[in-house]
Amino acid sequence: MNNSIFKKIAKILRLSLKQTDSNYITALNSEIEYLKGQLNSAKLCGLPTENDRALYSPPTRGMNLWTWLPTFANREDFTILEIGSREVANKSRLKECLPRAKHIGFDIHKGANVDLVGDAHRLSDYVLPNSVDVVISFAVFEHLAMPWIVAEEYSKVLKIGGVAGTFTHFSFGEHELPWHFFQFNNRGLEVLFNNHLGFETIESGKGMPMVGRFSYDCSPEQAGRPIPNLYCSSYLVTKKVADRPLDFCWLSCLDSAYKQTMYPKNTGIY
Repeated sequence: MNNSIFKKIAKILRLSLKQTDSNYITALNSEIEYLKGQLNSAKLCGLPTENDRALYSPPTRGMNLWTWLPTFANREDFTILEIGSREVANKSRLKECLPRAKHIGFDIHKGANVDLVGDAHRLSDYVLPNSVDVVISFAVFEHLAMPWIVAEEYSKVLKIGGVAGTFTHFSFGEHELPWHFFQFNNRGLEVLFNNHLGFETIESGKGMPMVGRFSYDCSPEQAGRPIPNLYCSSYLVTKKVADRPLDFCWLSCLDSAYKQTMYPKNTGIY
């Protein structure tokens, strides 16, 4: 049993020793339910330990977005466009992080923190070309039917020197079906926001490492085998350094996407 569960048990014991009014009983029941969930998860998946680190490379220790953005974007003459801005599971932090900048919330549905309703595949129908300083999205690109089209739309609305931040899933369970289409590692994001489209990578990486294995219902050869190098999240921060060429074609990006590499031979994985 790991330290977090011991701490929860200690907290429950402390609460139980206090006076038994309704607020304390409610808090105690909440802690008990949380502990039940932790124990059920442990039965299914095991508890996290330092041994997990044998299954993945260290996650990227890159920039802190919330301290980096204010260094250049917290200005009254800056426009921040947040794609998928509707507050559903979490509250947006962008206005708090950049209180002086103009914030435009864009989403497929009306809701809290939404200023423009539309489809990101047609972003330039709603936002003027070369008018935005920062475009940012969190957990959006996995829900885009054609994310390469949205990358082109970013290139249309961003100013030269503008920044795009894309934070999405590398490995995660299906959700918000039927609109869950893709998952990306950071190299996949770099292909979308490539130099032929006018982008230059500032930083990319992976985070929130996960531990997985093949399940009971897989073939006997696979069942129980660990699945290495799983991460929940991937991200790319990139800068627009040139306008999208009028004759832009995705096939023209292919050589640069490969970055002078070749698909590995005989890796023995699949």
